Amino acid sequence: MAALLAMSLSACSQGNKAKQSKDMKKVLVTYFSATGTTKGVAQQLAEVTGGTLHEIKPAQPYTDADLDWRDKQSRSSVEMQNKSSRPAITDKLSNMQDYEVIYVGFPIWWYTCPTIINTFMEAYDFKGKTVIPFATSGGSTITKACEDLKAAYPDVNWKEGKLLNRASKKELENWVKTLDY
Repeated sequence: MAALLAMSLSACSQGNKAKQSKDMKKVLVTYFSATGTTKGVAQQLAEVTGGTLHEIKPAQPYTDADLDWRDKQSRSSVEMQNKSSRPAITDKLSNMQDYEVIYVGFPIWWYTCPTIINTFMEAYDFKGKTVIPFATSGGSTITKACEDLKAAYPDVNWKEGKLLNRASKKELENWVKTLDY
């Protein structure tokens, strides 16, 4: 009986250690949000994961005119047409090496991620890190954005991304529980 109890306690302890190891990984929830929609999701995700929240800030903030997707000469339209566009960012993280899991959030622009996300991805070394994209969109999926990121940065350990429009805290908790990191 004592041996059975010891084995049961050992099994429970190992299960808790597995959960603790996921919980103990240092998480960063970083995001670019032009209008505030992605920011709201990122804030909830940081709360759910216990992660540090970091905004990817453009050096030159976007105006409403910059974001007018109907104007082919607007800043966002011009950036998205130029695959080598890398808008400058401010507030670069000095401790990226401390994080093991990085959630990268953005709005979907022209079916993919804004080019400022490429600026972010190219500013840091992601070796040994797990990167998980998430997005918000008025009508597109995240599929092409994930494909584009994986193609552009094949050495990154990507996890499947998710579109998180109007996601509740419970939905975020359930999604995070499914991720293997």
